[in-house]
Amino acid sequence: MSKKLKLVAVSGSLSSPSRTTVLLNAIVAELQRKLPLEVHLIELQKLGPLLGGSLSRLELPQAAIKDILKIEEADLLVVATPVYRASFTGLFKHLFDFVGHESLTNIPVLLAATGGSERHALVIDHQLRPLFSFFQALTLPLGVYGSEADFETLDLGGYAIASEALHERIALAVERALPYLAVSSQTIASAAKARA
Repeated sequence: MSKKLKLVAVSGSLSSPSRTTVLLNAIVAELQRKLPLEVHLIELQKLGPLLGGSLSRLELPQAAIKDILKIEEADLLVVATPVYRASFTGLFKHLFDFVGHESLTNIPVLLAATGGSERHALVIDHQLRPLFSFFQALTLPLGVYGSEADFETLDLGGYAIASEALHERIALAVERALPYLAVSSQTIASAAKARA
């Protein structure tokens, strides 16, 4: 039995319900269909109040430290953010300001974003990719962007993906990611065997 990859999924949305979190969960579900994963979800809407008043990692409450350690120990990250003023949210950046700058070296990161229209789609390449390049993470080749038109509002509140094209983009992004993730999975299995 292959060892599960530790996947940490980060939603940069500050609202609930959230199209961004719906997109993030859809990407994670597609990855789970292809790989054995142990998933940890971080929602900034819940974590944000613990981060906002802290200027250094030493000031963070234990619950926030726990999530940051999960990020630093991840085998794979999936990060999604809504677009605010042509970039990711300030709290999203604040969260990653607390992450050790060498902890994500060579860690695969699948990037995703949501926005009001297709005009914001380049946020993935112009904002998210440079952030994770700083960490020397392995940003996966294909990101996933969803506009407001790709979602429907449910009767009881919340959102669902309504666009077949967005479902196809998610499937393609995961398919393109798999060769990189297979290498990660083999590395983890080898390390576990060496420790045994």
